[in-house]
Amino acid sequence: MTSTGAPGAKAALEWLAAVAPDPDACRWEWERNPHGIALLPAGRRWDVLILPGELGHPTLDVLTRLVDRPGPVLADFGDARVGFFVPPGTAARWLGTGVRGAGPGTWIVVPYPGRATGGVRWLVVPDGRGTLTDASLLELAMHEAAGALAREEPRGGSIR
Repeated sequence: MTSTGAPGAKAALEWLAAVAPDPDACRWEWERNPHGIALLPAGRRWDVLILPGELGHPTLDVLTRLVDRPGPVLADFGDARVGFFVPPGTAARWLGTGVRGAGPGTWIVVPYPGRATGGVRWLVVPDGRGTLTDASLLELAMHEAAGALAREEPRGGSIR
């Protein structure tokens, strides 16, 4: 994770705040909010696909082997869920079981880029250029991660 003053953190802040109904008010509030979070609308520049943490973390591991840098990725309190920023419209078309989609009409809790917060945090901070995770690659990474998890689970019951 980048530090607050790291190069790119300002560009990431601007990119994220641009989706707010009032970007200037969003930046002002974000800077002064002691929790370092803002509510931002999904569906404008990005959707978010939200996976259970036990699948989301291994999916991110696979994804980072497939691409140099995926799009932004969030983890919630206790890593129960992992959210991947994908192109707008993806959430409406997604059919994966156990995956929640956040698109138009949905608001996402987003931490200030590069600043540590007490809960929601960036696993991959936005680059400020608008890089998003390709939904097809995300799906491939999810399948590979789910397959690996299935191979690791102990088989139920033994025949004697």
